[in-house]
Amino acid sequence: MSYPFLKGHGTENDFVLLPDHDGTVHGDLDPARVRALCDRRAGIGGDGVLRVLRRDGGWFMDYRNSDGSLSEMCGNGIRVFGLHLVQEGLADPTQPLEVDTRDGIKVLTFDGDRITVDMGTPQVLGDSEVAVPGHTWTATHVDVGNPHAVAFVDDLAEAGPLLDAPTHDPGVYPGGVNVEFVVRRGPQHVAMRVHERGSGETRACGTGACAVMVAAAVADGAPRDTAYRVDQPGGSLSIIWTADDRVLMTGPAQIVARGTTDL
Repeated sequence: MSYPFLKGHGTENDFVLLPDHDGTVHGDLDPARVRALCDRRAGIGGDGVLRVLRRDGGWFMDYRNSDGSLSEMCGNGIRVFGLHLVQEGLADPTQPLEVDTRDGIKVLTFDGDRITVDMGTPQVLGDSEVAVPGHTWTATHVDVGNPHAVAFVDDLAEAGPLLDAPTHDPGVYPGGVNVEFVVRRGPQHVAMRVHERGSGETRACGTGACAVMVAAAVADGAPRDTAYRVDQPGGSLSIIWTADDRVLMTGPAQIVARGTTDL
């Protein structure tokens, strides 16, 4: 059976999109299909799959990591998801767009080629340790709908090749964790690398960038409504932790290809 797909990315964090509005094309979306679609040599290639579903009169983002596992939320992916709806005439870019996720409703607003997502209220949950061969760091546990361990390092190269997941305390992160390695570039300016659970090292991570901003703001004692720039290998995001305890993430999104496949 052939079915349509699109390919898009947000700061080079790339995804296969599957329009499946009534949920009849892909059923429960077999993890094997997700892995086949995300395979960078035998498939289309991507860090994950975004299935576009209607739910209760609105839109639901069914997000899967490239290994087929479920994830609660994807910050770069939801911008790509929203852009797709606008380009297909399914959403009005002059109005806020609500998208349901496994972490609840997220609200997107559009300003030219920039998309802002209200990511909700973050939780700072204390410290733990993460390690790669030869290095161990204290990491700040930040939950922004999914769990993150944010480690400030002297040099991003210290994280190594990140071919395997950094070790972490399974008692703190029983479902696994996204690990961010961060260096400071200047006032309210940081750079990061990330190993995403279920996907490996990616060029960018939207929820990870939000967790990094929150951890940096806490460490800096920064007042609310201070904007931070978070650089990633695939591009930069602007993030604000507002006075009313919301994290607003702003960045680009692109749809780069579309077609049909029988993977």
